[in-house]
Order: sequence, then structure tokens, then C-alpha cells
Amino acid sequence: MTSQSPASFVLENAEIVLPDAVIRGFVAVADGRIAEVGEGRAPERGIDCAGETLIPGLVELHTDHLESHYAPRPKVRWHPLGAVLAYDAQIVTSGITTVFDSLRAGTDLDAPSLGGELFTIAEALDEARRHKLFRAEHYTHLRCEIPSPDLIESVENFAAVFPVGLLSLMDHTPGQRQFRDLEQYFVYYGGKNATSREETEALVARRVARNGAIAEKNRPALIALARARGIPIASHDDTTREDVGASWEAGVSLAEFPTTVEAAQACHDRGITVMMGAPNLIRGGSHSGNVAAQTLAQEGLLDILSSDYVPASLLMAAFRLPDRVPAIDLPAAIRTVTVNPARATGLGDRGAIAPGLRADLVRVRIAGETPVVRQVWREGERVA
Repeated sequence: MTSQSPASFVLENAEIVLPDAVIRGFVAVADGRIAEVGEGRAPERGIDCAGETLIPGLVELHTDHLESHYAPRPKVRWHPLGAVLAYDAQIVTSGITTVFDSLRAGTDLDAPSLGGELFTIAEALDEARRHKLFRAEHYTHLRCEIPSPDLIESVENFAAVFPVGLLSLMDHTPGQRQFRDLEQYFVYYGGKNATSREETEALVARRVARNGAIAEKNRPALIALARARGIPIASHDDTTREDVGASWEAGVSLAEFPTTVEAAQACHDRGITVMMGAPNLIRGGSHSGNVAAQTLAQEGLLDILSSDYVPASLLMAAFRLPDRVPAIDLPAAIRTVTVNPARATGLGDRGAIAPGLRADLVRVRIAGETPVVRQVWREGERVA
């Protein structure tokens, strides 16, 4: 939705969050880029921010929230383009100007999933992109459930048609990683699918018996495919040092939601960036009983926050982080949702308020303790 000639303007009288400091001053924008940042009065009159906070546009690497717009009820599928545009509107009004849409690749033999409708969603995203309907900039993150029998074919077919910005190695087989504690699995999936304990136990038995052989075949094939196409690889729910070692050997550069301090520390020891969920931080813990994002932040092991399943949580978590972990100031907290995820995915032209970078900007008002998005610009164009 970017215009051919982005406007040039000045934002003045703002609390500006820079990468390492907060200043009261102004930001001048020219041709979609940040031309000047300064303290005090602006050299010319501009948009008065009334002392509100100005931050870079947020960069979101893992949100599957699009699925809830496309499939709002069981067995219901909404108009694909309508779903995509509603999702985009929610993304940008949450302050997110760059988003990696997390799309599931591979079908689930035991339960309904959107893996078989990957192309339907991708084609709607592509239609919106071609017609310049998007407010945020969209990339694709393929969430690859390794034990899916049709995974490799699905990813190969997708990557032959659509660009892939990130690929994650996921395995939700019960008894390991996110669901190492089987009791948590029974509680989570029994409640989610409204199934009895006996039905869930039967599901667990089927998955444990079947998934290992499929995953053993698919994992190296998927890694080879990603390497051949130059797609960055993320791990998912690493739990042990052995998990992290396998991720490192696969060429993983980003660890999504490690489930233990041990795994997060091992990631940092290997130079792997650690990402945790913003809802985890806001709620005070993991919904599946794993390590709290706040604990990793206190240990100096948190690099990036992701909104995961609640887009608005990203901004809320960034502003709440300094209160939860006093050693982290506001600029450092904002880096977890801006420049850090941008760098992790090779997007060096955004993520900070600095001359020469894209004018992706968010004006935020603090209502009590809650940050509220007031205005959003992407490449100098007002999009919210």
C-alpha cells in the first residue's frame, strides 16, 4: 500500500526511542526514509506528537493469527482475501509494519488442520501483494511439522511458486519438546479439541508410534531443501542441549520458544538467537508449563519477542519488559521487537530510528500502564 512518492514530513515534540537512548525531539522524513533525528525543537513545524512516544515499526517473525481469520469457526472457511485483509489491518494497528506470516506446511493425519490449504492462503496473500492492498509488509514463514507425511512435497511445491523468508523445524510429537510433560499434552489438547482422556491417550499412542520414522526421513530432506534455496532455518521448542546441538548442525540461526533455561543457554553458547512469546511474558508464564519468557530475560537469554497468537501482545510486552526485568531499559526492550528480529532475518534497512533507514514509525500513547497505538507509518506513508 506504499505510494509512489512517500510524503516528506516532520514529527515533533515526541519521546523518541533510539537504539540506546530516549530523547525528546523530532524526526524528519523524506522520500520514505528517515532524514534527520534531533533533540529539542524541530527546525520547522511538523506533526505535534504531544509528548507521546515514537518507536520504530515492529517486526514480527512468527504469528499464526492469520489462521483465525481464515478459519474463524470449526469447519468454517472465510473469504481468503477478506481474511487476509482483516488480518493485515489488525497487524498494522498493533504497530507491526513488517510481518512474517506463519503458514503451516504439511497435513495432520489425526486432526483437521490448515496444512492442506496452504496454497489457498498463499494465493490470497499474493493477490493482496500484487494489488498493493497491504498496509504492513508481508513475508512468509513456513511452519513445517516434520512428522507430516506430505511435508516435503508441500514445501517443494510451495517454494517453487512463492518466496519463503523463514522456515521452522517443528515436531509436536507427545513426550518431547513442548510436550515433554505428557500431562500437559492431555490438558492442552483435551481442552482444545473437547476430547475425553481416553481419546487423547489413543491419539498420543498413534502419534508416538508413527511420527518417529516419518520425522527421521523428513528432517534431513527439509534441511537440504532450505539450504539449497538459501532459506533461513529456525528451530522450535528446543528442550535439551542435544536438541540445540542438532539445531546448530542443521544451520539454525534462530531458536523459537526454547522450553528450558538449559536450551536457551545452549543456544547463546552456539550463537543462536533466542525468541520467546510475548503472551508468555504478559501472562507470566507458558500456557504449556515450560520456561517463562521473563526467566530467560532475567538470565540475559532473551533476544526477540514474538506475538505468536495475539498481535497486540508484541507492543504490550515490549513496554512491560523493563518493569518485569529492571536490568532491561526501554531501548533494550524495544530492540527485542524491532532491530533484533530485523537483523535475524537479514532486513538491515529497518528496525531503528536512525538516518537512512526506512521511515517505519509508530506513535504510542501510554494509557495507564497500557501502550496504545495512535499512528503508524510504513516507508513514510501513513497506514494507520
